[in-house]
Amino acid sequence: MKKIFITLIILLLSIFTHSVFAQDVFKITGANFDTSNSMIVLNIPDDSTQPVMNEVKVVRMENPSRAYFDIPESILIIPRQNWKFNTKGITEVKINQFSTNPNVVRVVVYYDDDFNPANLKFLRIKNNIIIKLKDTSWQDEYFHRTYRDEHSSSSDFYEYLTVEVPDETPKETIANQIQQAFNTTVQQTPKMDSPNLIKKDLKLNTKYYISQITPRPNGVLLSGFGSVTIEKPMVLQNPLRIVYDIPNTLVNRDIRNSEYQLNETDTVKIGQFEVNKARIVITTPNVTKYIPVYSTDNQSLLIANLDKLDHKSLFSNTSDIISYNTEKTNAQTSSMILSFNHPIVHGIDRTNARLIVYLYNVSRYNEDTFNEVFKNTYFANSNITLLPGIGMKLTIPTEPDTFVNTYLGADSKTLKIQVTTPKKTKPPIVSQNSGGRKIVIDPGHGGTDVGAIRGDITEKDITLDVSKRVRDILEKKGYKVEMTRDTDKTVSLQDRVAFSEERHPNIFVSIHVNSSEKPEITGIETHYYRQESMSLAQTVHASLASNIKSKNRGLFKSKFYVINHTTAPAILVEIGFISNAGERAELVSNKRKQATAKAIAEGVENYFKENK
Repeated sequence: MKKIFITLIILLLSIFTHSVFAQDVFKITGANFDTSNSMIVLNIPDDSTQPVMNEVKVVRMENPSRAYFDIPESILIIPRQNWKFNTKGITEVKINQFSTNPNVVRVVVYYDDDFNPANLKFLRIKNNIIIKLKDTSWQDEYFHRTYRDEHSSSSDFYEYLTVEVPDETPKETIANQIQQAFNTTVQQTPKMDSPNLIKKDLKLNTKYYISQITPRPNGVLLSGFGSVTIEKPMVLQNPLRIVYDIPNTLVNRDIRNSEYQLNETDTVKIGQFEVNKARIVITTPNVTKYIPVYSTDNQSLLIANLDKLDHKSLFSNTSDIISYNTEKTNAQTSSMILSFNHPIVHGIDRTNARLIVYLYNVSRYNEDTFNEVFKNTYFANSNITLLPGIGMKLTIPTEPDTFVNTYLGADSKTLKIQVTTPKKTKPPIVSQNSGGRKIVIDPGHGGTDVGAIRGDITEKDITLDVSKRVRDILEKKGYKVEMTRDTDKTVSLQDRVAFSEERHPNIFVSIHVNSSEKPEITGIETHYYRQESMSLAQTVHASLASNIKSKNRGLFKSKFYVINHTTAPAILVEIGFISNAGERAELVSNKRKQATAKAIAEGVENYFKENK
């Protein structure tokens, strides 16, 4: 896929290099920065006329070193842009309405000695003006990951950016333009020789840019450019919905937080969930029916309802499996590699017990060769079945706690399926393995603040008991643990935060019990607020969900005081509902308390193992 995308860029650049728009007036309605591809994306309306491309002039200037070019017959609808980068090469980008008679938008790029201004390129793809800032070198020449089980990865990266715009610009416009979902702090920055500026510190990154969303009766089509990866979906309740996260992705600001009707029962909403992650939420009673389907060029993603999918509309050419290979990276990681004679269209259906890969335009394979190649591997129990009128279905059983990744070759003719199993044996844990890490445990409520209550059962008593058990488990493993309270006393939210800040812990874990006006509701939740706390939340919640027999209500980004104001990565876990009679009886039992404490402690330890 990456080679195809690079080839496309090179082809377009060869056609449109040194070009300029004709006499149409273009309204620039949005601006985003794509870090991984080093490009600025300027959005123009869908009804803009396709321009004729002529010569564009890039002017270089010194003191400071910079280059600029003009976009004639264009109007900047959004506020003027001033982006500063904390990386080598490009140091600042400004986009301004240079003049109104004639209408000219000017782009100025400031750079240091490491940057070659000859790399600046200019082109148009669909309804986007693309400004390439430098030639992109890809780390992976062939395979691109299309699916992953994990919800955070070392492959995720961020670009730190400071954006400044004049404070007279309407704040709502600024929030929309700079992506409100970033939840960054806005502050006034006075300067002696210029108007006050509104400054926002952001972290931006994307390997995929979603430019358009198209609702369909059978699902939702996401269109863009780059290379798309999708994570294992989550099913949430009240209302019933399936959630797909797309990492390293930026969403066109014009379609964020938009909701669309797919059919009589299903709706879809798209948003910028994190600074580098898009979120697709499909509210439907048929959550098990939706799967992601990848186009042959990996530029588009169809999240489709299997029962309503028109399979023949997905492809024009059929393909065959022509070779079968396996590789073993280490004791835990193995891969199945299938090669095809034509590009494939495939879909991914993942549960905890298996991976299903639908090969929609694949018609033939050799069963004997398939069985022979994989008979002594992790994939020995895998099988391929023919689906008349559809294609093929590859089913791979997976063990508990197995991580799955899938990769597509740049020409879409090779599919790699990688599985990583948990270690069979764990080394004994000794005190030095904790690395001197410090943890603050925060038992919710206390003293006159009883928290949720039912009869003589109070939240404050349950949280203190469980917190002490977590402390005891972690201390036995060598961690230094302190608690915001270890007796039944009142501690304010501010004092809890101050306690943590004075001790400078590696992480902060607040433990609570949930409550609802609806007595039938049960389950566990984990809350986080800041980006750097997400990995901790995911790891601890995964441990809770795996060890506690209660409904998995998922992860929530919530602005609770203690997890918003602490400096260390911080989470708040809701370990069950005191308002549900059955779960309340479990919450006060030693069995449930110990299981909960053990799960939290294991989640904490797993987090530190993943973040050494």
